[in-house]
Amino acid sequence: MYQEDVILCSASRYTKKFYLNPDFKNLPQEIQKDLKIMCVLFTEDVGGIILLMFDSEGNLRLVTNAEEDDILYDEIGSELKIKQLQNTKRELFEQLEEYYKTFFM
Repeated sequence: MYQEDVILCSASRYTKKFYLNPDFKNLPQEIQKDLKIMCVLFTEDVGGIILLMFDSEGNLRLVTNAEEDDILYDEIGSELKIKQLQNTKRELFEQLEEYYKTFFM
């Protein structure tokens, strides 16, 4: 069965906004707060947009992109920052994957 990627949350340096998918409003407030802080700090640090999304198998992916003419976007820094987040937030990401697989798949 094919299932599209599902966005958990995102943040944009361009719009200065954070988005949490309403389907995840039942996540504990502390986790929602941690996601918001993490995403906003990421975009303030390297620029662009960050998306946390679940793929069709329930794996959490961190994806970044930037507008084509954004000369301030730090592409190398974004890759390093994602690796850092994957290490420091490993337990949180694993719990989010389990939550997604339990309640959405």
